[in-house]
Amino acid sequence: MQTIALITGANRGLGFETARQLADAGVTVIVGARDATRGAEAAARVGGESVVLDVEDAVSVAAAAARVQERHGRLDLLVNNAGILPETPGMLDADGVAATLDTNVVGVVRVTEAFLPLLRRSDAARVVNVSSTMGSLSDQADPASPYFGLVVPGYQASKAALNSLTIGLAKLLAPIKVNAVCPGWVQTDLAPGNREQAPLTAAEAARVVVRYALLDADGPTGGFFGAERAVAW
Repeated sequence: MQTIALITGANRGLGFETARQLADAGVTVIVGARDATRGAEAAARVGGESVVLDVEDAVSVAAAAARVQERHGRLDLLVNNAGILPETPGMLDADGVAATLDTNVVGVVRVTEAFLPLLRRSDAARVVNVSSTMGSLSDQADPASPYFGLVVPGYQASKAALNSLTIGLAKLLAPIKVNAVCPGWVQTDLAPGNREQAPLTAAEAARVVVRYALLDADGPTGGFFGAERAVAW
């Protein structure tokens, strides 16, 4: 039986590379994107499908779930990749923090809740939440950590909350396996101005996302993983 995967925010960057690599692995990929044209173009490039999906809009999310239900009747893999970083580092911006939490945390809940009935119909459902070590409380508090000097309160709080949410979902949704992954510092448009400094291409970073999307029956759940190891919460 063909494996069906949905990736949010998959028309470019890390999401697109995740979709491409899953498609290369024989998975039927559904590209979730806010823009219908860009989503369709990305889907065509990976030989998959597309669905209009804005994680900030409950109506859009519900419509996307209904569309996947109509096409496939189930969902095997959900990659919650869509995220934003609208803040200026070192600045406090209440509107930016609110927007970040809505997309990076509440958006994950919206999508997971809407697609849960379809995930329940899979024999081996997997959920991967794309997080960041920038949200690790251990690293934020450790002067020896390379992340200690990075201060982006809303984004870091959103990823810390996403990590906590991952643990809760792993317990709540069992036997569905739910994990968070940190793809590393990636050359994407998420943090403008840092593309040239980032050491990883989107294709390189997507490998860890794909690895945990394709976990076998003995794989972990409720964990936070980087490319080579478990990451401290």
